[in-house]
Amino acid sequence: MQKTVKDQLGNNITFNYPPKRIISIVPSQTELLFELGLDDEVVGITKFCIHPIEKFAAKTKVGGTKRLLIEKIRDLKPDLIIGNKEENTQSEVELLMQEFPVWMSDINNLEDAITTITQIGELVNREPEAAYLNHLINAGFKDLQTLALSKGINQSVAYLIWKDPYMYAGNSTFIDDILRKIGLNNVIKQNRYPELKLVELQSLNPKLIFLSSEPYPFKQKHIDEIQNAMPNSKVMLVDGEMFSWYGSRLVKAIGYLFELQNILAQK
Repeated sequence: MQKTVKDQLGNNITFNYPPKRIISIVPSQTELLFELGLDDEVVGITKFCIHPIEKFAAKTKVGGTKRLLIEKIRDLKPDLIIGNKEENTQSEVELLMQEFPVWMSDINNLEDAITTITQIGELVNREPEAAYLNHLINAGFKDLQTLALSKGINQSVAYLIWKDPYMYAGNSTFIDDILRKIGLNNVIKQNRYPELKLVELQSLNPKLIFLSSEPYPFKQKHIDEIQNAMPNSKVMLVDGEMFSWYGSRLVKAIGYLFELQNILAQK
């Protein structure tokens, strides 16, 4: 049967329900689809959709999130493509929309992520499974917020996502919301992902500086470099997936963030 829904950008999407040939072009949403039990239905993923690894190895790759292989997507004949406003390239998405049903998410905070899990569950006929994931996520993050208060976390932080130039997670980003949820105060007040030189960061004097493992692969040498420039701050490498993947990875993120809170409470 045919079903028509509105995606998070306000587009009406008509597709075969339940979809039998799905392409996911966002890693965190790909992982969610597999967690919902759609092993056979997912026929195409990006080269960055690495979780779970055994599913990654078995599926056709349709390029990167921002450089899709359009002809390969056409060859797979999807009856639904699932993407995201921030992670995918607008021109490529608009091209695909001319030929296929494309459902787009737009996620800026944890509440948006929970809504997306619900809506994707509805798209693929997995409402109970999606509801269970959201139950775990809601309960876990409520505990994290309670612990942030009881442990007195309340520390200032800058979260770096890129080098040359240095780029940071600012306001109106999912990462910023997760930082707030665990009791941290983001010193970067600009929206989205601004560029700041280290001398500018020095003037903000954050107590913590997080170097994300993705999209830029920060290493120990970068910790040492920034620590030398910022001796009054504690520079740490953090798992970027736990701060920026907004699908079922959030369930795993709860334990990681709990341990991080314990470390920060000791400093």
